[in-house]
Amino acid sequence: MKEAASEGGMEEGGSVTLDDLKKKMADFARERDWDKFHSPRNLLLALVGEVGELSEIFQWRGEVPKGLPDWKEEEKEHLGEELSDVLLYLVRLSDICGVDLGKAALRKVELNALKYPVHLCKGSSKKHTHYCNSNSNTNSSSNTSSLTEHSSNGSSEGL
Repeated sequence: MKEAASEGGMEEGGSVTLDDLKKKMADFARERDWDKFHSPRNLLLALVGEVGELSEIFQWRGEVPKGLPDWKEEEKEHLGEELSDVLLYLVRLSDICGVDLGKAALRKVELNALKYPVHLCKGSSKKHTHYCNSNSNTNSSSNTSSLTEHSSNGSSEGL
């Protein structure tokens, strides 16, 4: 595996960027003449399938502690493979759709910071609509309007 990493231009232990992965995935598909199969719909369905495979790893385990201390090395390796499948399909999908995934992710974190202000939600797992409702009940509409503006895309999901 070390040789494969070196051949691909990525040094062991070095950082891998989304652009590195995007280029690798584009080259991989082009070399195999798979671009014709990589429509947004097909990539999304493949991504959903991989998320299902990732979910199977955790199914029936109950809550799992951070760091997976009770997992065998083979189980962690399998998890890494499935996480990678999800990431690679996501990177490929964003590339095919013309979305800069890194910029979009940073923007989403900023939007979530507005939806979930620290002073209102620290230590709470409540949905942002709870804070909007709380604000409107106390006639503090400035935060509510900015939260509503930033959630106008219809998504109410946080990180």
